[in-house]
Formats: sequence, structure tokens, C-alpha cells
Amino acid sequence: MLIAHIILLSLIQGITEFLPISSSAHLVLLPILTTFEDQGIYADMAAHAGTLVAVVAYFYKDTYQLLIGFKDLLSRRIATDAAQLFLNVAIATFPVLIAALLFKDLIAGMARNAHVLAITSILFGVLLWLSDKYGAKIYATIKLMKWQHALFFGLSQALAMVPGTSRSGITMTMGRALGYNRKAAAKFSMLMSIPVLIMVGLYTFLRTAEVDDTIISLPDLGLIALFSGLFGLFSIHILMTWVNKIGFAPFAIYRVLLGVFLLLFF
Repeated sequence: MLIAHIILLSLIQGITEFLPISSSAHLVLLPILTTFEDQGIYADMAAHAGTLVAVVAYFYKDTYQLLIGFKDLLSRRIATDAAQLFLNVAIATFPVLIAALLFKDLIAGMARNAHVLAITSILFGVLLWLSDKYGAKIYATIKLMKWQHALFFGLSQALAMVPGTSRSGITMTMGRALGYNRKAAAKFSMLMSIPVLIMVGLYTFLRTAEVDDTIISLPDLGLIALFSGLFGLFSIHILMTWVNKIGFAPFAIYRVLLGVFLLLFF
């Protein structure tokens, strides 16, 4: 792969995975606006591996608490803070797992539809703005999150299977609607991405047996993972540092403009 292709692919994956602006809407534009061909399944695996490392590294303390929580559950200590965090992330993961099993073929048919991407980008951009503007700030932390809230986060994440919705965008929208402040909503959205990225990576790996082998060199795969991780760390840091100050309005405006662009030119 050309280095420019590697960097662009990594940039899109790293930035859009965590910012509420829809990775699918951007990925569909890459081969259209450039001369690059589809990067293939191995490149996707490397990119997702890089962003997984990024979120685990940035939230290493919380990731450690998830591991402790899993250990506590095995020891039947379900009342600890770590166990409750693990349970809430698990509850939030369950709906998207069910949705993937039931609707993956239907969703795959819409993945490259520019009109679908445009409409969802605009619609969920407006919802992001509304929830951010009118959502209360009742909860400043996810430490005492109720399981019902985790389920609502999970249901919104399942909705993100519709292309253009944005996993991070819709879960942050739900967080603000439930009354979590911007930073708490963003943080739980990031933690929710860990099992999802693992599942996407495993699913992509299993698919390799069903497709023709398009071999990308190991150095190229390593660069994709590295750059995706670095861009992912950058986007997480920017979001967590500035979200309470600037809010979600700039991202909502960008989503609407992106949707309008897709409608006008595709």
C-alpha cells in the first residue's frame, strides 16, 4: 500500500471511531474522493486493532478496573465498584451483539448507500445537538450508574449498526439524554467501545476464511495499526479534554454539513 493510503485510512479510523461524526460516512468517501482501491479485510483488522490499543491505553486505569471487576464477579463479589463497572459495560454490549446476529445482512446492504449515510448523519447530528443543549447534568460520574442506564446505552449502541449513525455519537447522545455530563457520557462511550472493537476484530478475522486472500505486507499492517492507534489517542484526548468546554454542537454541525454534502453530490 502507498504510505498516503495508509495514513488516510488510519486517520479516518483513528479519528472517526471516537469522535461523534460517523466513521462509515467517511470511509465511503475515501475511494470516491481518491484513486485508492478498497483496502481489504486485513487492513481493517489492523486499523481496529490500533484503535482498540488506543482506548485501552488511554483509559488504562478503567481497563484495569474492568479486569478486577471480572475477577470480582467470578468470586461472587458483585457489590464492588469494579464489578458494577464490568456489569454495566457487559449490559451495554449485549444489545449490539443481538442486533449484529439478527440484522448484519440487512445492515450490510446499506453500508455503501450514500443517501442512507446522509440522512442518518443529519438526523443523528440534530439529535446530538438537542440532547446536548437540553440534557440535564444530573450525573457527573459513571461510578454509580444504574443497570437500566447501561441498558439504554446499549440499545443506542445497537442502533449504531445503521450506517451513518456513529457508535460514539449515538451513545453520547443517549448519555446526555439520560442526564450524564458530557465528559461522563463520552467516557462510558469509550469504555463501551472496548468489547465492540474486540468483537469486530474477531468477526473480521473469521471472515478472512470466506474471502480471497489479498495479502498486505506485515510492515504495512503494522503501520496501519500504529497510525490508527496514534490518531485514536489524539481524538480521545481532544474529546476528553475539550468536550465539557466546547460541547457537542461543533460535531453536530459538522455531521449536518457532511450529510448535506452527501445528498448534493451523490
